[in-house]
Amino acid sequence: MGVRCSKLSACWWPPHFKSARLENGAAGEDGSGVPVFAEYSLDELRAATDGFAPDRIVSEHGEKAPNVVYRGTLFSSGRTVAIKRFGRSAWPDSRQFVEEARAVGLLRSGRLSNLIGCCCEGGERLLVAEFMPHDTLAKHLFHWETKPLSWAMRVRAALYVAQALEYCSNKGRAIYHDLHAYRVLFDVDGNPRLSCFGLMKNSRDGKSYSTNLAFTPPEYLKTGRVIPESVVYSFGTIVLDLLSGKHIPPSHALDLIKGRNISVLMDSCLEGHVSSSDGTEMVRLASKCLAYEARDRPNLKAVVSTLANLQKDASALSRTLLGIPQDTEKEESSEQMSFSSTGRAYATANLEVVHEILVNEGYDEDEIATFKVSLSSWPGQPAESIHVKKHGDDAFHSKDFMTLVECYSRFIDTGAMESPTMLVRRGFANIVLGRSEEGLEDARKAEGISPEWPTAHYLQGMALICMGMEPEGHEKLKIAGALEAQRKGRIRTV
Repeated sequence: MGVRCSKLSACWWPPHFKSARLENGAAGEDGSGVPVFAEYSLDELRAATDGFAPDRIVSEHGEKAPNVVYRGTLFSSGRTVAIKRFGRSAWPDSRQFVEEARAVGLLRSGRLSNLIGCCCEGGERLLVAEFMPHDTLAKHLFHWETKPLSWAMRVRAALYVAQALEYCSNKGRAIYHDLHAYRVLFDVDGNPRLSCFGLMKNSRDGKSYSTNLAFTPPEYLKTGRVIPESVVYSFGTIVLDLLSGKHIPPSHALDLIKGRNISVLMDSCLEGHVSSSDGTEMVRLASKCLAYEARDRPNLKAVVSTLANLQKDASALSRTLLGIPQDTEKEESSEQMSFSSTGRAYATANLEVVHEILVNEGYDEDEIATFKVSLSSWPGQPAESIHVKKHGDDAFHSKDFMTLVECYSRFIDTGAMESPTMLVRRGFANIVLGRSEEGLEDARKAEGISPEWPTAHYLQGMALICMGMEPEGHEKLKIAGALEAQRKGRIRTV
């Protein structure tokens, strides 16, 4: 579980939750509002995914080089992330992997699911990116359940992906590997974003395309090399997907276009919802992007310009176009709710700040008075009980959490005194030591003794978030925030 830290150690975060971001003292976010790129430890990512549990998998593909993407929750920040774990044979050159990841991690755009970290330990290679909760473009196009994707959202998806590719190209990352509809994701607001994972090659063999050869750029089949124009070709296949609502091989689609059988190509679900001119312009764009000769394809700037002119509902909210239910919106907004500085520390599991808060809070007057009375119930000499409590308090202040748990447990187990402060401190120590469930139990006991004490609720919220139960955790944090507001101005003595 945890590791006993020296009382003199300045670095008390448990090793299984350490990352370069913490060790370097870097700020949590850059100017874009996205966390700065960091190198995470394997233990931290293992904890974030409950030991890479199967029920955390959101996608997996590849036979020769299997890659699995997990939904994880970073203990250090409480942030939900996507964690891609490469197969054992991938990226044998660890230095090359980290250099590539760092380069991609410099990109920051609202059109990308941005890369925020990586892990390279032993044979393990993992990438950490922003989590996109509303599935892939492929899911909404090919496997929709309630209603098909609207024309307005299809145009927006094409435009946003083109803008993402243009941004990457302008930043010196013109090559995108294996571009297809599964690489396009929808964020919390329903905005289409391009996965950052495609900006790095798939595996040690350096192959840039794992899809059916029918969808592969002609020049790649000839030379095995990807050029910027190859990306435009792959983008053209996505435009075909958007037009047809199914995955049609480019050669077949081009035959239909040349034969002026555009109506056969178009998704029947779009009938009556797309003007003839808009449909024709989109087909023309797909045809240009899929030109056999790379030099005949348009550049990304021209592609973006064409799609911008086709977007008629620019002011419409993406979540409305995607059909995200209102109750889902409320649930997701709770993850971004406004907290006090205290609530924010618990919500992000900022252990340094939470520890400082608990130190400043101390014992209240009632607990001090009760402690004096309880000395008569101590099974040994009163001096011994004072020593055990003081030793536990000193351990808390010096962050020696193993000793704290030992001393407070000895005191609490006698039943001589019920101290919510001791329970909260022991609960916090258990969370630090990687025992979030025990920490949650202590916080609940503290609430049982002091139901209106915000700290007992705050700690439960933090424990739940650390256990991957974000909605339940945020509910507890809301209760704690309301209690904190009611008790404003009340003083607790140290």
